[in-house]
Amino acid sequence: MEIHDNGQWFTGAIEAKWGEYKNLSYTNKPFNDNVTMTQWIHRGHRYDKYTGDIIDYKDLPDWVMPIAESTGMSNIGASLYKMTPGCILPQHQDTYEMYKSVHSLRHTRIRRIVVFLEDWQPGHYLEVNGNPIVDWKAGQWVGWNYNCPHMAANIGSTDRYTMQITGTYNED
Repeated sequence: MEIHDNGQWFTGAIEAKWGEYKNLSYTNKPFNDNVTMTQWIHRGHRYDKYTGDIIDYKDLPDWVMPIAESTGMSNIGASLYKMTPGCILPQHQDTYEMYKSVHSLRHTRIRRIVVFLEDWQPGHYLEVNGNPIVDWKAGQWVGWNYNCPHMAANIGSTDRYTMQITGTYNED
C-alpha cells in the first residue's frame, strides 16, 4: 500500500480475479446528501444522474465478499458500481449515514476503497483530495479516510466498473 497526503488516501493493487460483473442487474439510487446536492446545483452542476448504478450488499455475487474481507478492515460493506457515460459525481465527502446506521457506529474511523474492475478507458476519471487518477489497470485500487474529498466522472463512451468496499480500521 502506498500512502498519500499524510494518510488521507492510499493506493494499492490486488489480483484481478473476479467473476461476472457486466451483465448483472444494477439499479440507480439517488445521491443521499441533499445539502451537498444543493451546493452542486448552486455551482451550476445540473445533471440527470448524479450517481452511478449499484448492486448493493443484498444482491452481490459470491466472489465479492472474499475480496472485500481481504482488506483487513472490520464491519465490511461492499457494492458493485457502474458509471455509465455522462454520469458525473462532483466533489463531495461521503457521509456514510447508512453504513454507520447498519453497523451502529459513532466514530469516524471509516475507510472506502474503490477497486477498478477493468483497465482505464478514455473519459473515466477519479480525483481524490485534489489528485487526478487515470490510466489504472484492473485490480488497482484507491482508498480514502472518512472525510477526504473526492469526485468521479465518466465522460467517455464505455461503462466504468468498480467495486466499493467500506470498512472500519483501528487507529495506529
